[in-house]
This record gives sequence, C-alpha cells and structure tokens, in this order.
Amino acid sequence: MSSTTTGEFHLPAGSTGRGNYETIIDPGAREGWVHTGLRVLALAPGGSEVVTANGVEAMVVPLNGACDVSVGGESYALRGRTDVFASATDVLYVPVGSQLTLSSPGGGRFALATAVATGNHSVTLIRAEDVPVEIRGGGTMTRKVRNFGAVGAFDGMDSLIACEVITPGGNWSSYPAHKHDETIDDGEHRESELEEIYYYEIQDGPAGPGFGYHQTTASGEDRPIDVLTEVRTGDTVLVPHGWHGPCAAAPGHDMYYLNVMAGPEVERAWNITDHPAQTWVRGTWEAAGTDPRLTAD
Repeated sequence: MSSTTTGEFHLPAGSTGRGNYETIIDPGAREGWVHTGLRVLALAPGGSEVVTANGVEAMVVPLNGACDVSVGGESYALRGRTDVFASATDVLYVPVGSQLTLSSPGGGRFALATAVATGNHSVTLIRAEDVPVEIRGGGTMTRKVRNFGAVGAFDGMDSLIACEVITPGGNWSSYPAHKHDETIDDGEHRESELEEIYYYEIQDGPAGPGFGYHQTTASGEDRPIDVLTEVRTGDTVLVPHGWHGPCAAAPGHDMYYLNVMAGPEVERAWNITDHPAQTWVRGTWEAAGTDPRLTAD
C-alpha cells in the first residue's frame, strides 16, 4: 500500500461486499495486504453458504443469530447471540483447506476471520462460557476484551489471532496507541510483526445510528500512514503498520470491534510497543477504577 489516504484503509460498510457477503477482505487480494482476512456473511432465515478455506485457517464468529456449521463430516451448532453487545458467543475454528457449510434457520450475520496458514490443526468448537473475558483499563479507558482467539487463550491454530472488544459510550479504547509492525527481540523488549483488521459495530441511540472514531499514525518516516476517521456499523479499518489508537466511542453509543491479526513470524505471538507519549496512562488505571457499566459476560 503506497498511499497514505484514509480511503485506502477505511472501508465503509458494504463497500467491499458482494452476494451474501457484506464485507470481503482476503489476504493477497489488495496491494500490500498479505496475511489476514475477514468476511461478513449475511444469511436470510433458512439460508446457507458453502465456504472453502483456501490457503487460510478461519474462525466462525456469529455477530447476530445462530448457525450450524458442517465441516469434515461433522456438524457444529453455534448458539450465537442477539447482537455483539449482548454476550460472548460460541465460535468455531477450522483449519486450512476446510470446506464448510454454514446454515441458519433463523438467519443472521456471521464473521469469518482468516489468516494465511500451513499448519495442520483440529476443528475446535469454543463455547461462549469458555471464552476468557478481560476487563482492561480504568476509568474512561475501561473496555471489555473477549479473548476467544488470543494467544494463550486458544493456541490450537497456526497464525491467526482474534478477539473482540466492547467499549462503553464515551470511553477510549486501543489506548495507549501501540504498534506491532516490526520484529524486535533485544532481550528487554519484544515486538511482533502483525497486520490487523478492525471491524466495527456501533450501538444505536434513541435517535438513530451511532458512531465512533479510529486513528492510525505513522511509526516511522519510511512507512507513512495518517488515518483519523469516523466509523459506523459495518465499517472496517485496515492497519498494515503504524501506531493504532486511540479509538473513541461517542457518548451514548457503545462500540464493538473485532480484531483479526497475523504476520510473517514463525511464532504466533502478540507483542506490542506502546506509543512513548501515551504509555503513561497505564499508570492511572488502578486509581481510576473500573467503569461500572462493564462486567464479565
């Protein structure tokens, strides 16, 4: 990706969709985007879709509604949820090369988070009640992280890292801004090289749809990027490199984002570097306390 314009990296809702897919971001399908992908599949009641994980491993994440997934001669029932703000959800991991059929008697929308992979792993159903939930930050920086596909939470995959974050209206998230765009291991500090996808949904208010903001800035002169953009439900922001964050949820509108990460390193790891001008905020969290609007799912 040679351009630094916001439009290169902020993909509005529906702008990449076709057929039953509202969003299509495939690794290798756009210049400079190599490792990660995301598809958001919308199924009408009784609808179904056949998906082949060509060269990628995937996690099926119901956004709203329930679905059945058939893969490798077995069927898995994902109980889903009413919406992304309601609770964690069952998710299904499928290895590279899998052919799966998603069907939904009641209809719904289902994210497929993908990453380029070569390893041979097992199909795994992770139940909602087994998803590790972390309350992170403090005060107006409090957010909830559902670590269904995070390193250390589920490691039965090759390169994919995935989680989802709930940020209450008026709060800041992905703060301090941080980066993971180079490999560093100097004995005192480690950083992993990872692409990242942010897929957003914003809770409606009494007068209509909500909104939030996303920022990405350059971490070096050799790879310019400058994104400060309003995000709404169904929008996606690509982070190929750079400091990403803060993300801000407008007051009255809770913010959800699904993060999908992967990179070129052999080790599947999530090691980050805080923006040096912002890392101090971590020291304020304990005194600020946890936002009482957030509880574990």
